[in-house]
Amino acid sequence: MIIDCHGHFTTAPPQVADYRKRQLAEFDATGRADHIAAPAVSDDEIRAAISGQQLRRMQERGVDLTIFSPKAVAMDHHRGDEATNVAWARFNNALIDRVCRLFPQQFAGACQLPQAPGVAPGARVFEELERCVNEYGFVAANVNPDPTGGRWADPPLHDRTWWYPLYEKLVELDIPAMIHVSGSCNPHFDAVATHYINGDTTAFVQFLTSDILKDFPTLKFIIPHGGGAAPFHWGRYRGLAQDLGLPPLEDKVLKNVYFDTCVYHQAGIDLLLRVVPAANVLFASETFGAVQGVDPRTGHHFDDTRRYVADSPSVGEDEKARIFADNALGVYPRLRLHPRCAQR
Repeated sequence: MIIDCHGHFTTAPPQVADYRKRQLAEFDATGRADHIAAPAVSDDEIRAAISGQQLRRMQERGVDLTIFSPKAVAMDHHRGDEATNVAWARFNNALIDRVCRLFPQQFAGACQLPQAPGVAPGARVFEELERCVNEYGFVAANVNPDPTGGRWADPPLHDRTWWYPLYEKLVELDIPAMIHVSGSCNPHFDAVATHYINGDTTAFVQFLTSDILKDFPTLKFIIPHGGGAAPFHWGRYRGLAQDLGLPPLEDKVLKNVYFDTCVYHQAGIDLLLRVVPAANVLFASETFGAVQGVDPRTGHHFDDTRRYVADSPSVGEDEKARIFADNALGVYPRLRLHPRCAQR
């Protein structure tokens, strides 16, 4: 079995993006947009958006199940206000629920949170999180460490007043968080080429240098895109932990933090699997995501990460089996209830 822990509804019908444009135009004009009516999206439109694209690609690559969430760059937390973003998150999460109901064997849901710049995650975020888990049966949440969109103006992840209530709610609901930034309003940081990797690396270092994982010993975090720069600079971070008098890097971080395989070349996957223990790696492709073309050097799509994992000499076949499925079942406890996973 192959479980892809990182999928987004990037092929949603066009009225989804149009709705956000109308929201933001109204917000920019009046300072309020939560009243803008959401568009109708039919089941047939959802089927068409999934069957000929996401599902077809999964079938071509032998992926059995994808943990599916709204389009990450379109979470758009740096725009609007909390009320506007509540309406936007509820709409997108409802679409993910409908995908999971229409294709119950192939998808499990993960939610977008209604974060907003300058607003600590509170009652509105918790309400949407509880709704998605308890009503929709979602198995995870995407947490944006920088809702300011590249300005990094909100407190870091170890701020107890700002972030700890969210961690408490995640523990209560027994779901992990995927660290995932959204769009960038900073011209220095391209959203997918730079800001995503910045967010991943920044979160890793904040986990390393803080007490988050000590204070929440059962909470699991997934850092996507191969962990950003962390695996490539593993020695730097091991040395930093040593210089700061912290426990060894592996003891400090790897009981709670996991990396996915959204790394789009063989050498990158080989490095990831040599550096990070196989027990801390989850298969993922982010299809369709940041890179959608065919690599002229291989003749295969850049994001066909299954090939890289399967062909890697860095780990054995038993470890590959854990990466492809078993690790995900440990990190996402609610995924064990999914009909595709119940017999494993």
